[in-house]
Amino acid sequence: MAVKVKTDPEVLEHDLNQYFPELLEFESIHEAEKSPAYKKIESKVVDILNSIVQENFAEGDDEKNVDSVSVAAWNIERGSFLDGIIGKLKNHEDLRDKDLYLLTELDHGMARSDNLFVAQEIAKSLNLNYAFAPVYIALQKGSGVESEVKGENKQSIHGLAMFSKYPLKNVHAIPLPNGKDKMIGKEKRLGYLRALVADVEHPLGTFRALTVHLDVHCSRKHRELQAELIIRHLETLPRMPTIIGGDFNTTTYNAQNATRAILGFWHRVLMGVNNVVKNHYPHPDRKFERGLFEEFGNYGYEYRQFNEYGVGTLHYDMENAAYNTNLGDWVPAWCFPFIFWASRRVGGKFSLRLDWFFGRRIELAPNSEPRTIGNLTNGDGTPLSDHDAIALDFVLPKR
Repeated sequence: MAVKVKTDPEVLEHDLNQYFPELLEFESIHEAEKSPAYKKIESKVVDILNSIVQENFAEGDDEKNVDSVSVAAWNIERGSFLDGIIGKLKNHEDLRDKDLYLLTELDHGMARSDNLFVAQEIAKSLNLNYAFAPVYIALQKGSGVESEVKGENKQSIHGLAMFSKYPLKNVHAIPLPNGKDKMIGKEKRLGYLRALVADVEHPLGTFRALTVHLDVHCSRKHRELQAELIIRHLETLPRMPTIIGGDFNTTTYNAQNATRAILGFWHRVLMGVNNVVKNHYPHPDRKFERGLFEEFGNYGYEYRQFNEYGVGTLHYDMENAAYNTNLGDWVPAWCFPFIFWASRRVGGKFSLRLDWFFGRRIELAPNSEPRTIGNLTNGDGTPLSDHDAIALDFVLPKR
């Protein structure tokens, strides 16, 4: 069921954190929701998780010489390096001055991102309209190296957002079921992923846009189910040109738990490490995630022409200490020698294509190509995110 908009950011203010230590004692969401602590906060939790914050900071844009729609999608990994992220969105030749930004992994009141409301800060800095949908209330600071940051969480909210120069109308969200109980493991959270939907009133015509972030700690079938729920909802809406972008987590793995991920790893070793790194990680549609892409294709959504096909957007370096700390939160230590052995066969580094655009009733703008935008770093070389951004220029059908 779609969620209606609550425009006031104050809907995200709360005093829930005092109950988090008690909730952290539970190992399943079912147990947590039966507890007296959860019963005390349930109405506010539901209110936050069903809300969408929408504010308008766009100053009106010059509509002259507008001949296409420009869009970028980027998983900004919490927004922890916010000044650098805003700097790239303002100044990078492939990211600046877009009509539309579809951003995933934005914090509000998390210590790991300086307790800022990341979406609002970006919208104010770039003079854009925005909509922000919470997906999780975090019961702790995060996983891996995030758990070691100084300070305490305030609002403890994580979500996804959409930004536009132009008005965003009919904004709502599509709830997506979790592929794994979010109370299991070292990063306990309340909530569930959602896809964010809006109609964008562009000078060339109104089109529909979606910011999507699919589950990573789940099976491939579950990601396919999440895609199906998104498409099924879109089929209930009036038809219009549509652009869908974001982090689809097409890792090729079933990562419901460590055992399944390890078995998947050995399957890929038997297929040949070089073969998988070259032919499957950057091409998840060929075999492992084929069902997800076919699900979109069955309803007329195209992707090949809208993406820099075969180019990875997430790059693993097995010598990276932070990556191994994060991986160690859910993969047993005895697995690491085997993972290192396999990765060294391809030079210790490999790339996966997780981020995509899907489009229906739109076309690639003439004389343009989709881009994958890498090397997005701070001045000292620190990556601003673990994901590359992607960008696209498209045109709408003639009126």
